[in-house]
Amino acid sequence: MSGNVQLLTDTLAAAKAEGRSALIAYLPAGFPTVDGGIAAIKAAFDGGADIVEVGLPHSDPVLDGPVIQTADDIALRGGVRIADVMRTVREAHEATGKPVLVMTYWNPIDRYGVERFTAELADAGGAGCILPDLPVQESALWREHADKHGLATVFVVAPSSKDERLAEITAAGSGFVYAASLMGVTGTRESVGTQAQDLVRRTRATTELPVCVGLGVSNPTQAAEVAGFADGVIVGSAFVKRMLDAPDEEAALEAVRTLAGELAEGVRGRA
Repeated sequence: MSGNVQLLTDTLAAAKAEGRSALIAYLPAGFPTVDGGIAAIKAAFDGGADIVEVGLPHSDPVLDGPVIQTADDIALRGGVRIADVMRTVREAHEATGKPVLVMTYWNPIDRYGVERFTAELADAGGAGCILPDLPVQESALWREHADKHGLATVFVVAPSSKDERLAEITAAGSGFVYAASLMGVTGTRESVGTQAQDLVRRTRATTELPVCVGLGVSNPTQAAEVAGFADGVIVGSAFVKRMLDAPDEEAALEAVRTLAGELAEGVRGRA
């Protein structure tokens, strides 16, 4: 049963053994359709992503920017359900043999039922869950079921997290730690890059887990920069934006494959 989280761990370790960061792509389930979303994930893997996070679309995505909100809105209007998210994970994982996680807010899991959600995710071959808004001190029930089913529990840390809090979060998590920061805002990019680097350094002081950075990375140069100090580079909005900008679904898939290839070069320092 623990093969799911083991695949994630092995994938991150293999990238490290190659002397590079892992490339982690984020794409929402059900966008532009359920089938289209599955095809997009396969395209991201095909282009060079090591790991994919499948977003569970939410009507109030407080942590997501306008690009992902737009995609979530399209998915929700299309009637996407948790069953479709599970199908997305299953088909993407079975087609590629690569690790697929779900990124979701807590409310949909709570309503669906923790035991049911973890059992179905494990059955679908999911590697685990990223839970950006679940406080560690309220996570015992989730972690009990996730552990039982061999799923990673990935918590999010931020530059505002104090060292003591970082230690508490990383001790409770598994798989990797998601370090969230913002980069690429006009005029503040340099200082924010330093902030992310500092967050990674402080997080690493508390854990052996890989630390992966989601930073608004959108191009190979930024990917190479983040790869210089993080175990993984997480890219979401840039993939979604390329899909939104594409004239048709075929062009959208090609755009995802191309961007994944460019970013894969970036994390290898060949941007």
